[in-house]
Amino acid sequence: MNEQNIREAYQGIVGLLEQRRLKEVHLQLRALLATCADYILQSRLEQAETAYGYMLQYMRQGSEDPSRHGLHLQLCAETWEIADQVFLLLLDSADPGYYHSLRRTLKQTKFTDSLETCLHALESFGDEMALCQLMPNDRKMLNDTLARHESVNKNLFLSTWANSCWTAGEAQQADAYLHSGQLDGNDLCLFVSAVTLSLLDCFDSRKVKWMMDACQVANVHAAQRALVGLALTLHRHPARLPLYPALTAQLALMDEDGELGESLNRIYIQLLRSQETEKINRKMQEEILPEMIKNVGFMRNMKFGFEESPEDNDRNPDWEAAFEQSGLNDKIREMNDLQMEGSDVYMSTFSQLKKYPFFSEVGNWFYPFDRRHSAIVKTFGEGADVNNPMLTLLLQSGFLCNSDKYSMAFTLNQIPQEQRNLMVQQMTSQNLEELLESEQMEGFKQYAALPEVISNQYVHDLYRFFKLNPRRKEMHDVFQDTIALHSIPPLASILGKPELLKDVADFHFQKEHYAEAVELYGQIAATGQGNADTLQKTGYCLQKEKRYTEAINAYLKADMLKPDHVWTIRHLATCYRQLHDFEHALEYYRKAESIQPDNRNVLFHIGSCLAALDRYEEALQYFFRLDLMENDNNVKTWRAIAWCSFACGKDEQAVRYYDKILASPSPLATDYLNAGHVAWKCGRIAQAASLYAQAAQRCDNSDEFFDLFDRDKDILIRMGIHAEDISLMIDLAE
Repeated sequence: MNEQNIREAYQGIVGLLEQRRLKEVHLQLRALLATCADYILQSRLEQAETAYGYMLQYMRQGSEDPSRHGLHLQLCAETWEIADQVFLLLLDSADPGYYHSLRRTLKQTKFTDSLETCLHALESFGDEMALCQLMPNDRKMLNDTLARHESVNKNLFLSTWANSCWTAGEAQQADAYLHSGQLDGNDLCLFVSAVTLSLLDCFDSRKVKWMMDACQVANVHAAQRALVGLALTLHRHPARLPLYPALTAQLALMDEDGELGESLNRIYIQLLRSQETEKINRKMQEEILPEMIKNVGFMRNMKFGFEESPEDNDRNPDWEAAFEQSGLNDKIREMNDLQMEGSDVYMSTFSQLKKYPFFSEVGNWFYPFDRRHSAIVKTFGEGADVNNPMLTLLLQSGFLCNSDKYSMAFTLNQIPQEQRNLMVQQMTSQNLEELLESEQMEGFKQYAALPEVISNQYVHDLYRFFKLNPRRKEMHDVFQDTIALHSIPPLASILGKPELLKDVADFHFQKEHYAEAVELYGQIAATGQGNADTLQKTGYCLQKEKRYTEAINAYLKADMLKPDHVWTIRHLATCYRQLHDFEHALEYYRKAESIQPDNRNVLFHIGSCLAALDRYEEALQYFFRLDLMENDNNVKTWRAIAWCSFACGKDEQAVRYYDKILASPSPLATDYLNAGHVAWKCGRIAQAASLYAQAAQRCDNSDEFFDLFDRDKDILIRMGIHAEDISLMIDLAE
């Protein structure tokens, strides 16, 4: 079987498993196993088939079996696990990609140490580094120690990623990582990321349990990584956890105080926000950065208070106004707002800085930024020296993810050593050291240590891995998926609380994901926790989706909870108008008028509704009122007056207004067309033909002109024009 056939066969089996059609799955798995001759998997399948057969036999006999439901779940879980292993086994022979190549290599060479051996090696790292500090001049000892430590981490990462199913012994060894008092926090973080990647490729109940336990470790960095990993695992395998009652119970127990739900919901929104990154990149490249570049000269010529002479430090107030008018201030504020809400504003900048050899190793994409990493030691040439101010600033930054910190460090390494030394000296001699000791820097440290900042930066690391790593096309990109954690069965009770759903719904609403927001606001309403604000937003989303009847229902409910709210009333009117229900639209526009009597949009729409109902005289009253309110020429109102005048027989008045419209800077094709109608009705045939000809010239093609003319045939006939003359006039106009 080739790779495509294997994947199609597996997807077919998954579809059957989701429907719990075990007998068909067993048949298909038996056929697949015949092609790969794995006797352990064949034995497991035979045992599952036998147990399932006995269960069906007892059921046929009508025997009471209180354990039937549990046994059924267990058999479904076991069969799915067998299917996973068969799928991976077949792909190991057919898929040339890195992951399956790695699995083949590990099987053939068996060079990896056990989890226990790796843990002991990693636990000794602290002592070895302490010894290196006692002999600071022995560079070889330091380099060998770092190389040995990183080699263990690399092997541990790759072997964990490629190991699709832990044995009970391996799971026990992995538990020791969570309880070790000597394991460096960065090493635990890296191990959590390896387990996450493994779970994204293949569900493993033992790893999921380990991940749940990891969510509760004292190390906040590792715990936040585990929470992100758990969220992504449940997203990737939404139907698996219900097959394991013990895991479902553990998840529920973790949320006993509601803290897990709040944390997962926050990560849920961070994952959703990460999917906005490409949109932010476009905004940065097309709007914000060009605006900054355009205003570089302007900024250079302004005095911003950095001059040495105090007497020259008075800023002209006109400069502030010019800064506002340039539009640059808005762009800077917009970028700052995106950054503060946690959006990934640096992806476009750092995406070009992932070509360093460091990123050729998969595990390095997830390595916490560490001054003791050999790549950093080589870059800064300071060993484990904690006095490097530039390095300290990088470490304590809460705005850059780990991957970008490494990119920044390697980019600094491209600067010649002399210039880099000079830069450090200047920064040290001026104000960097003062900054590092200031209250502001303490605030930066506290910000970087917040759980929500740590998880958000880790999401950014994951995003860069799936979008930028050299082998990304071989992997399933979870950020391309539709992420809806609240709809996953095990998380429904945890994330389905109204206050949590509202946070996600409001995020979708803010980002104009109206279909997703509607679904969530509907769930909130179903809990009985909906309010006028929720119903207004529901109506607005439905209106944006052009589901006007449903939007009206939502707005009417909102109007009952918060009567006479002008925003609701106006949107009700708009929806009725979109449905061409002008009577109801007029009713609500008039309600809005009673609250906002001078609102020009409301007055215009009242006139439009009256005109649509053929109540032209009343409509004219509103349009004349608008015309008096306008201080400048309002061509839009003139068009309404001219058309209503024509429709109710006030031809000369219509002529006057069409003359004004045609004298305006940019008359439309329809303006010439309607002016032609009036001229024709008044018996001015030649003038009408000329106006029609000008209308035709302003259309993109003759078909467009014919369509415009055809829409007005009925009203022309009502105005006394003979139907037979219409085609003649069109030819005359040409």
